[in-house]
Amino acid sequence: MCGRYTLAVSPDEVAAYLGLMELDAFPPRYNIPPTEPILMAVAGPPRQPGSNLPDRQALLVRWGFIPSWAKSPKDMPLLINARSETAAEKPAFKAAMRHRRSLVPASGFFEWKREGKKAAQPYYVRPRDGGVVAFAGLWETWSEPGGSEIDTGAILTTGANAEFAAIHHRMPVVIRPEHFSRWLDCRNQEPRDVADLLQPVEPGFFEAIPISDKVNKVANTGPDILERVEPAAQATEAEAEAAKPGGQGQLTLF
Repeated sequence: MCGRYTLAVSPDEVAAYLGLMELDAFPPRYNIPPTEPILMAVAGPPRQPGSNLPDRQALLVRWGFIPSWAKSPKDMPLLINARSETAAEKPAFKAAMRHRRSLVPASGFFEWKREGKKAAQPYYVRPRDGGVVAFAGLWETWSEPGGSEIDTGAILTTGANAEFAAIHHRMPVVIRPEHFSRWLDCRNQEPRDVADLLQPVEPGFFEAIPISDKVNKVANTGPDILERVEPAAQATEAEAEAAKPGGQGQLTLF
C-alpha cells in the first residue's frame, strides 16, 4: 500500500517531469498523510491545432477518494489506495478508472515492515537514482448536498516485486514517462488498453532505507525523518530510553 509519501523536489522539476505548465511555488513536503491536499497531473482539454500548450494540467485533490455517488464521506472508508487488479470493476473506482486517470508526483514513499510482535520498522523508499517518480492515480469530483464540490483522489497499488516483498506485499504503481500520455488518455484508451502498465516496477528501481519511528507522527514534517537509522541502533536507543527513571520500562505516578 501507500499511506504516506514525500514530494521534496522543486516545482520546476515536477513541471518538467510531468509536462505541465509552470507550477506555483510550494515547499518540500516530507511526510504527506491522507486527507491532505496532494498534487496530480491530469489530462487537459483537447489541444488546438498549432497550439504549443501542454495537454496536461495540475490539479490539487484531497487524498482520500470519494465516489461521485456517495451520499456522505462519513458512510465511506478512507480510500487512499485502489487495487489496480480490481479497480476497473469496483463500484467505487470503475468510473474514474475509465474517465479520470492521473499521475501523482513523488520523491519517495514510506512503508512499515512487521515482524512478529516487534514494533513495525519504517522504511523510506525512493528511486535509486533520485529525482521524481509518478504513481498511477485516480481522481473524482464529489458534490456535497449544499452544492459545493471537492476533488478527491487515490493512488493505485499492485503486488510487490520480489525485492520489495520482504518489506510489504503491496507497492504503488509507477508510470514511466514514455507511458504518461497513454495512461492519461481516457478518451481513446480504455482500462483494458492500459492494463499492461499496472505492473510492479522492476527490482533495483527503488532503494529502501531504514529510518526512525519519527515518521509515525504526522506532526513530524522535517527532512530529518528521512535519515537512515539502522534497526539495531533504533532498538538500542529505545531500550535505553525505557531503562531511564520514569521511562517506559517502569511504572510511575509522576
